[in-house]
Amino acid sequence: MSQQNNDWNNDEYWIWGIFYYNKEDNRLFPPKRRPWMGYTTNFANPKSILALVAFTAFLVATIAFFGTNKN
Repeated sequence: MSQQNNDWNNDEYWIWGIFYYNKEDNRLFPPKRRPWMGYTTNFANPKSILALVAFTAFLVATIAFFGTNKN
């Protein structure tokens, strides 16, 4: 197991146990504390936050476009 994976599981890098914040970890989306639950955002990485905002904007735009009633 790499040092990065050991750091990822350290309580010091989890704010309130749910927000991952580690400046030394360059991954955009590391696995959650329970990997079977998917991935989370590394809030210490600006690229990760930008990707999260872009994805959220895409979802909102898609829902707005397809969710409107065209009748």
